[in-house]
Amino acid sequence: MKLTISLDAEEVKILKRRAKKNLLTIREQVEDIIRRSCISSSKGGYRPLKIDDKLVGIFSREKRGRKKKK
Repeated sequence: MKLTISLDAEEVKILKRRAKKNLLTIREQVEDIIRRSCISSSKGGYRPLKIDDKLVGIFSREKRGRKKKK
């Protein structure tokens, strides 16, 4: 399958640096990013919190995503 995407110069620069660090070509790096994304998205889905009080549910936020580095 062929897929065409448009990237600006800054994005290409970041991809080149990342690919060089991982000893890959830019094409292999993009394939790796997409593959990892597909794997991580298939592991689990969004599960909302089960809260008895609707008011608490409206004003509460879930902590999702990567943890911040210290």
